[in-house]
Order: sequence, then structure tokens, then C-alpha cells
Amino acid sequence: MTALTGPAPRREPRSILPWLAVPALVLFVGFAVIPLLGVFALSFTTWDGIGAIHPSGLTSWRAVLTDPGLPHALWVTFLVMAVSWAVQTPLSILLGTFMAGRQRYRAVLGVVYFVPLMLSSAAIAIAYKALLDPNFGLGSGLKIQTLSQDWLGRPWLAFGVVIFVVSWQFVPFHSLIYQGGVQQIPKSLYEAAQLDGAGRIRQFFSITLPQLKYTIITSSTLMVVGSLTFFDLIFVLTEGGPGDATRVLALDMYKRGFQASLMGPASAIAVILVLVGLALALLLRRLGGRDAGASQLEGA
Repeated sequence: MTALTGPAPRREPRSILPWLAVPALVLFVGFAVIPLLGVFALSFTTWDGIGAIHPSGLTSWRAVLTDPGLPHALWVTFLVMAVSWAVQTPLSILLGTFMAGRQRYRAVLGVVYFVPLMLSSAAIAIAYKALLDPNFGLGSGLKIQTLSQDWLGRPWLAFGVVIFVVSWQFVPFHSLIYQGGVQQIPKSLYEAAQLDGAGRIRQFFSITLPQLKYTIITSSTLMVVGSLTFFDLIFVLTEGGPGDATRVLALDMYKRGFQASLMGPASAIAVILVLVGLALALLLRRLGGRDAGASQLEGA
């Protein structure tokens, strides 16, 4: 007697979605992982950028870690990071919230605000350097004594100019992120707040900011990690001066590698930059406490 059996279970076709990530993975390995491993290996050598590469053990690392200029470069890097974050974040949130409105003129202003991000950092630095020239710049042309100062010749003024130019260039990008975050907030929350008599300021602090928690974490991560790579703008604008007032770690790496022909120590600094950026990104992610359930609540 033959036992009755149901239909054979249908086999689901294998998903092709994992294979779609292969090209991106190949590009990431080829242009990120392999060069990073090469830089790490280069940090244990002595090389002038042209001749033969000679293994030298920990010589380059010892030279970098015992250099008294390294703590100062780290301090300036973290100072630029902290101050630029403190300036860009409030401005980006306010502009992003403003541009999230439905009025047509706000969309036009959003396009205008985005223009600085389309410009080259080097071109922006050249333009501001010309405008701030104490003899032939904007202040001299308009006969305004306040604008005719030696902006790039005094340490704190030069530092302030760097923060201003960086913020001017990158605030539009983060404003766009916050604009998208605000547009994801349910309108019913604002309608309920209006019924309770809450004004716009109260709605902003009680609804908008709490709902933007994870957007702030994302923007801050991009802002903090991106500040580690500030090089071209500072190089053209101040070249790390006056003195070493604006000599960030990325600029220190360039000067060691391409001006002093010390590729080993420059590679060691590059590895330090990667480790610092990775640590900061993990720290911000940890502070955000984001999980799968929480991520679904934002803008729900």
C-alpha cells in the first residue's frame, strides 16, 4: 500500500540581491582596503617617494609618536572638529527645518544654499584668501577698517576664518540631510500640538528636535569624520599658519610625505587618521544607541 503524500515542497529561488552588492564590494576592496593595507605596510619602511623602499621596522612610528608636533596637530584637528560641529549643526538644523516648508520660495532658496557645495574647496580658499587680503581685499576696496585686518596672519583670526569657510561650504549639505529628516516627521504630531496650543518654538523643541535624533547622529558622524580630511582648503588658505595655528593632522601628513619626502612617517600619520576616524564613528554610533526597532520609530 502506497502512502499518500502531499505535493513536494516548492523550492524558493535563491535571491540575487546579495550578488548585486558584489561590484560595490569589489570597488571597496580595490580602492579602500588594499590601499589602506599598503599604507599600513609602508609605515614600517623608509622611502623618499622615488627610490627603493627599505624596511625599517618601527622607525617611522617611533619618529612620529615622539615628535612634539604630533600632539599639537592632534589638538588643532580636534579643535577644528569640535568648533566646526558646534557651528554647523545648529545652522544646518535651522536651515533644514526652514527649507522643509511647502512654500515655493523655500525650494528656490534651498537650491541657492546648495551652490557652495558644488564648488571646489581649493577654489573657495583662493576666493576667500583674495577677499580677506588686508591690502587688496574686500575691506580695502570698501574702505572698511574692520575688514582690513590681517585675517590670515593672526593665529585665532586665521582659525576663525578656517571655521567660517568650512561651515560656509558644508552647511548646505547637512541642511539637505535635516530637510529630509524634517519632511519624514508625521504632520499629525504638529496638528495635535497646535490643538494643545503649542507655538512654533515649542513644536520645534518638543517635536522636531526629538524626532531628528538619529538624523543628528548621522549628520554628526559625517561631519566629525569628514573634518579629519580637511586638507586642500587649509593648505591653500593658510598652509597651516600662522606658525602652526591651523596645522591639522592631514596637513602634517602632506608636509611630511610630499615636502619632506618622508613617506614612512606620513603613512603612519595616515593610519592614525583612519584609526581616529573609525573610533569616533563607532563612538557616535554607540551614543546614538540605534537599533532596528528604534530606527523604525523615527519619522513613523
